[in-house]
Amino acid sequence: MTKLIAASALSIVASAGAAFAADCGDVTIAEMNWASASFMANVDAIILEEGYACNVELITGDTTPTFTSMNEKGQPDIAPELWINAVATPLAAAKEAGSLVALNDGPITGLGEGWWVTKKFKEDHPELDTVEKVLAHPEMFPFIEDESKGAFMGCPAGWGCQSINANQFRAFDMEAKGWVLVDPGSAAGLDGSIAKAVERDEPWFGYYWAPTAIIGKYDLQMLPFEAEYAGDDNWNNCISLPEQDCLDPQPTSWIESAVESVVTDEFIAKAGPATDYFKARVYPGEVMNGMLVYMNENQASGEDAAYEFLATQEDIWMQWVPADVAEKVKSAL
Repeated sequence: MTKLIAASALSIVASAGAAFAADCGDVTIAEMNWASASFMANVDAIILEEGYACNVELITGDTTPTFTSMNEKGQPDIAPELWINAVATPLAAAKEAGSLVALNDGPITGLGEGWWVTKKFKEDHPELDTVEKVLAHPEMFPFIEDESKGAFMGCPAGWGCQSINANQFRAFDMEAKGWVLVDPGSAAGLDGSIAKAVERDEPWFGYYWAPTAIIGKYDLQMLPFEAEYAGDDNWNNCISLPEQDCLDPQPTSWIESAVESVVTDEFIAKAGPATDYFKARVYPGEVMNGMLVYMNENQASGEDAAYEFLATQEDIWMQWVPADVAEKVKSAL
């Protein structure tokens, strides 16, 4: 980003936006260590630098460490993709105190965790349009080691979602209904099971999350639950705990995945009209998944993907900024 910052600074000195440049000053953005967040951070950096004359530095981050640093030290200024369920209680306190502000409580549409089937299965069996309806038909997903059982693909051992899926498996009494909870062994094993099923036109039923390259590439379809969300106590104090600590899991829909673009009060004070950009910046889920496919297939970095997005998706991002800002960004590409 060094060349980008230098070029931006030279162009701004000669422009009518110099006053805002002084106001905006230095801005730090958390570049989280997963693809969508890295991509979003780099798009934000380019638009803030070229469109709003900010001097941007990207800082490596992850959900809890980034939030803790923002909450205790006021740095970084921006967390573009903060999954807030992991920090819900202290974040609420910081919002109430005014030290942190959510400028956008839905920066990506169609995101979330849950249970998915292949697009072909959904098209072939439109009547099986909920989790509970699929659970009544384990015979449609034969387990390779015992075809009298249905295979449900869970999470690899050691992942946080392993316990959640295991407890949901028990809550919905899936073993008695003829299902086997399959451990894919690794992330590669989980992804490979999906790729194999889609490429062979075989049914697949299991856990995944969006936005991800796998969802974008294979167009998996999330199934809704008929069961309502059974409450935070059931989820936080049972479903999300190791099996031995969840003695009576209750059937429940998945907890709502919540992502926000969170900034510090200092950024609000200095950023001026740049705050409006964050309020308007919403990535359609299919667009985000498409960019993740691009990153995966081209081994592209978050910065590479950001430039690709800005060059090819003007109809999306130009809606987020005023025309003069859009022109500055386009001229810098």
